Amino acid sequence: MSSYSSAGVLLLLSLCSIIVHSQVPDDTCHSFAGGQVYPQETKRTSGHTIQWSQAVISKPAPDWNGTAVINGEFKDIKLSDFKGKYLVFFFYPLDFTFVCPTEIIAFSDSMDEFRKINTEVVACSVDSQFTHLAWTNVPRNQGGLGKINFPLLSDITHEISKAYGVYLQDLGHSLRGLFIIDPKGTLRQITMNDLPVGRSVDETLRLVQAFQYTDKHGEVCPAGWKPGSATIIPDPKKSKEYFQQQSNAGEL
Repeated sequence: MSSYSSAGVLLLLSLCSIIVHSQVPDDTCHSFAGGQVYPQETKRTSGHTIQWSQAVISKPAPDWNGTAVINGEFKDIKLSDFKGKYLVFFFYPLDFTFVCPTEIIAFSDSMDEFRKINTEVVACSVDSQFTHLAWTNVPRNQGGLGKINFPLLSDITHEISKAYGVYLQDLGHSLRGLFIIDPKGTLRQITMNDLPVGRSVDETLRLVQAFQYTDKHGEVCPAGWKPGSATIIPDPKKSKEYFQQQSNAGEL
């Protein structure tokens, strides 16, 4: 083989190597619950893979049942237990992590506000009920949960998180998915966060209140709507009243 042919082969191999490496995601910075899963030097060869979701807005929420920790005890619960109430059903990655306790505690501390508007909360992860219980027995100043005012549901088989489309196949736990389900069991809202960022209790309350208002009054809620704010009559002519009011107030 001539020197020119050898050089050509080497160049071709180099180009192939560059192309292959450019197509392989580097997942060394992937994290769960706000923390790093893999050591920085660990190389991964695939991106996140999530399940096809059965959760569809305006359709019945995927049914579920399982064992939860409630007031320090194990209890079997199911979605139909919450029929007649609004339900905030949220997934978090793992127990004994970092962002997760801040979310769970924030929702727990706001349960009086949720229950005033006929709303319950259930949190779910792929951990066992035993791990949930152990976490509630750790003081909050040590990263634990302490007493929590709503059920912590175990999805140890991963069936629930897969049905709701939040399960990360390559990591073995879920994204931060949040689902608002109405009293009829219909899914009304989905929020999906990537792993490092927690969710807002205030925004969740606002969304529930907005859906409750529209369900009761048949009017629609504009961007940033809060209880007591103006709403819109969904009619080509009648809606103009809202826009005129907003214009007069300098909001448009």
